[in-house]
Amino acid sequence: MPNDNPLLDSARLAYGLPDYTLIRPEHYLPAFAHAFAEHSTEISNITRVRSAPTFENTLVPLETSGKLLGDVARTFYTVSSADATPEIQAIDEELAPLMSAHQDSIQLDAFLYARIRSIHEQLDVLDLTPEQRYLVERHFREMSHAGAGLDDASKAKLTAINQRLSTLTTTFEKNLLGDTNDLAVVFDSIDELDGLTVGELSAAAQAAADRGLEGRWVVTLTLFTGHPYLSSLTDRSSRQRILEASRARGSRGNEFDNRDVLREIVALRAERAAILGYDSHAAYITSDETAGSPEAVHDLLRRLAVPAARNAQREQDALQAIIDQSPRPFALEAHDWAFYTEKVRAAEYDLDRGALRPWFEAERVLHDGVFRAATELYGLSFTERPDIPAYHPDARVFEVHNEDGSELGLFILDLYTRDTKRGGAWMNSIVLQSELRGTRPVVVNNLNVPKPAPGSPTLLTLDEVTTLFHEFGHALHGLFATVTYPHFAGTNVFRDFVEFPSQVNEMWIYWPEILAAYARHVDTDEPLPADVVEKLHASEAFNQGFATSEYLAASWLDQAWHSLTQAQAADVGDVAEFEASALAGIGLGNPAVPTRYSSTYFAHVFSGGYSAGYYSYIWSEVLDADTVEWFRENGGLTRANGDRFRDRLLGVGGSKDPLEAYRDFRGRDADIRPLLERRGLLD
Repeated sequence: MPNDNPLLDSARLAYGLPDYTLIRPEHYLPAFAHAFAEHSTEISNITRVRSAPTFENTLVPLETSGKLLGDVARTFYTVSSADATPEIQAIDEELAPLMSAHQDSIQLDAFLYARIRSIHEQLDVLDLTPEQRYLVERHFREMSHAGAGLDDASKAKLTAINQRLSTLTTTFEKNLLGDTNDLAVVFDSIDELDGLTVGELSAAAQAAADRGLEGRWVVTLTLFTGHPYLSSLTDRSSRQRILEASRARGSRGNEFDNRDVLREIVALRAERAAILGYDSHAAYITSDETAGSPEAVHDLLRRLAVPAARNAQREQDALQAIIDQSPRPFALEAHDWAFYTEKVRAAEYDLDRGALRPWFEAERVLHDGVFRAATELYGLSFTERPDIPAYHPDARVFEVHNEDGSELGLFILDLYTRDTKRGGAWMNSIVLQSELRGTRPVVVNNLNVPKPAPGSPTLLTLDEVTTLFHEFGHALHGLFATVTYPHFAGTNVFRDFVEFPSQVNEMWIYWPEILAAYARHVDTDEPLPADVVEKLHASEAFNQGFATSEYLAASWLDQAWHSLTQAQAADVGDVAEFEASALAGIGLGNPAVPTRYSSTYFAHVFSGGYSAGYYSYIWSEVLDADTVEWFRENGGLTRANGDRFRDRLLGVGGSKDPLEAYRDFRGRDADIRPLLERRGLLD
């Protein structure tokens, strides 16, 4: 083993966190090469065993194998998503097909599959624990789903397709990051940014300075179509410039154009599905999710789309009425929606959400909001560890302890946006918990909050507060999952269940004692006025027609691309025409309500893990809304409730069928009515 590569050194920091201060870009590919070889040897050692397959001689060594590869991969992919310098991007591109080929060599291994299939056939006569039984079932199902039972020629085709897809999805993400940075909107006059707060102007000035544009202002783009500043900018042309820049990403005919990339992705995914015996990629993906089939997904989306579009039209009419009363009326366009929505909100609820930012200072929200809710509910304590370096100076490390003082794991928060960070917000793990391996979790939350100039406080929007609570819900899932086998660690659950814990954690944003603790004015320490809190509650369903429609439009767009058969996918022409036709087909083609993500910057499905699965958010929200009702019925923020939710849902990780775990927690299946009420979709 090379002794000068820190990635191959067993000595690590606390909780197994890699020492990023020692790791240089040139260390990654050699470490991956060594880890690939080691993992292959470990698998070969399993398949060469002459004795009959058993759980102990097959599943246990399978679960202990690949530790080095997993460690190196999680170390690298944390950086490639949060600090993707040109050097890291080049490594990512070179690595993508290598990683895909190695994964296929394991998942499609005929000898390994035969051993697991043999054990699976004996399940009813083996003396296994529920977790062990489920482990056999999942490995057998996942290998079958990947194509392990196919002939060698079909496997060779799958491997080639998977390698090409890995390259294409990496290219899609690289193009999106490049075009997002390239399309950041530069303003020459501060007057063009009238309506922004002092903190927002500071962030825009800092973003300009970082690009060498002193004396100007730069508005960076968010991952989704809209932008928080659209609600407050008084200059209509400024709003239009920002939204047009956002919607142009990946479709300008330049070096970052994603249209050919995504068409090839769609075609290859459809071809792979056909090889595996499915009509479409959506059928392939949903067959191993809680939904079970694309038809089930389509039924839900169509059921919600009709009332959502109806509500959005009502909202649009109200906005147009305000514009018609102005001295110079005009037809409402997409870049006007957020601005006039705030006017309606102010008129109906006497509420200006933009003016609330001084009450949402980031440090206070983190400690007295996010952390406090976790302390009250689960008994956790958090201690910042500045002595433990993370992968970037902006990333902060916190040690997490249980109520009895025992160590739980590390939580890393990376709050601010930068040009090397991909858009959006996410949680990932650097170290997975496993009793078999004796490891405790290290989890990361990434957001993209604009960073103000030095010395200025970071003031969050209400949406950013929501995102912080949401992503911490994922972090709690990753921290709490207590399993024997690493295959089930953390958030390794079905894709259409993984958003459930994060969405539940959003409920504490407005919980009285939590809100009173963190929502305090940055200058005066005064709490958010009681009448404002009442207005926030009263307006919770406000603008839900728009919010639900833009989300459902993106979900349907994902399904439309991935429900194509192989022949249909090969015949797709213009991307924009395909989008328009798909959205018109479900009644969500309103130009004033653009899809939350258009195809060319839909990272969730073309470079992330949500292909044919973006519906997961609304699917999980059925469980979430039902769970929020349970908490309210049972006393809310109590340790007893926290223990039940932790023990029966978060703590099982992926070691149990998620809907079975939900029934164990709730006592029944989820009811959709709370979701319909929340989003104003009841007839």
